[in-house]
Amino acid sequence: MDYSYVITPFFAWFIAGIFKFTINSVKARQFAFGLIGYGGLPSNHSAIVSSMAALIAFREGLTHPAFGVSLTLAFIVMLDANSLRREVGKHAVIINGLFSSESACPKLRERMGHTRLEILCGILVGVAVATFIHLF
Repeated sequence: MDYSYVITPFFAWFIAGIFKFTINSVKARQFAFGLIGYGGLPSNHSAIVSSMAALIAFREGLTHPAFGVSLTLAFIVMLDANSLRREVGKHAVIINGLFSSESACPKLRERMGHTRLEILCGILVGVAVATFIHLF
């Protein structure tokens, strides 16, 4: 059985997470455990879906139906990360501004979506991981 289709997105998520943690820690000048989650460079979601699309392209070819499905899923995830989730983050900023810090209302997470650069870097991580898995 070929486990590469299972381990590739996991490794893409893991590698993107290491990069994101390292970049956030360097920016914050301390370990950035509190910044782990949605948003940031690179996009974990983009890395995951692009790794699968790339692996299917390498193994099955660009004309295989599974590649079409994986590419469609990748587009949906990346469009969502760039538009809907960024808008949710903007709304959280406004809502958090309406309440004082002493309010009983918990503060909403403001960093939700991704910029195009963060998505592009996620794609690069995903394709690099898929290439590595495919070659080795």
